[in-house]
Amino acid sequence: MKNHKRETFWAYLCSAPSLLLILLIVVFPILYTAYISFTNMNVYHWFNFSFVGLKNYKDALFVFDSGFLAALLRTILWTVLNMVLQLVIAFVLASLLNIQNFKGRRFYKTLLMIPWAMPGYVSILLWKNGIFNSQFGLLNQWMQKLGLATVRWLANDVSAFICCTVVNLWLALPFMIMIMDGALQAVDHSCYESAILDGANWFQRAYFITIPAIRPIIAPSVLITVFTTFKQFDVVYLLTQQAGAKTGANIHTILTYAYENAFITNNYGYSSAISILIFVILILFSMATSRKAKEGNI
Repeated sequence: MKNHKRETFWAYLCSAPSLLLILLIVVFPILYTAYISFTNMNVYHWFNFSFVGLKNYKDALFVFDSGFLAALLRTILWTVLNMVLQLVIAFVLASLLNIQNFKGRRFYKTLLMIPWAMPGYVSILLWKNGIFNSQFGLLNQWMQKLGLATVRWLANDVSAFICCTVVNLWLALPFMIMIMDGALQAVDHSCYESAILDGANWFQRAYFITIPAIRPIIAPSVLITVFTTFKQFDVVYLLTQQAGAKTGANIHTILTYAYENAFITNNYGYSSAISILIFVILILFSMATSRKAKEGNI
């Protein structure tokens, strides 16, 4: 018993610096943000802010023109749409890469990894200025050659949302393709041979053999991608909301909405309340997925 207590003491003593660091850079900011969310702290009340209770949360959740609910619904649509497109496109491309006797497999795999190797900031600005620019963008130049009118791609809400989705797919697909490619290589090919002998077509083999076989492998990557996409900031911000270079489209996600309230309008109390709501949403989603994972239903 004494040895056990001594080992426990030394274990806590050795881990104390790490625990202290986690407390300072993780726990304390969360608690301080929660504290600020109950105040009216802003640029006019930097030191003399006062306690306002749940007012910031009520403004976010129950004032329909506040913008938070619209940003939340847009974020959910953004996450679901990107996740579905990534899964479908990655599955199709990975299936093509795994065709037997495909000689250019290594070349195309390397080519598909290029967007992942490039810095995200550089890729987004290349798309913004090189492809979607209304004056000299490559897309509008092609349209002019076809005799079509040019389009301000990032000025309209619908077209800007589509452009952001395209750029996010460009950045995120290499990861999903790599995971999907590894999962497909782990499937036993004798199952396909038996299915072909039984007369199963490609869709039947994919639905009854491939998808059930790769689902446990790609499930963790899907969860990671869902969290990453839900918290996506740089794509939407750099394409449409960048300070000094706004395009006119109002397609705020909850992250860009919180950023604008914190650093543009300087309403820190309200922005902190939004941050806590985002934190709670992610925690609830994490708990739900963890329970499903334990039950084997993810």
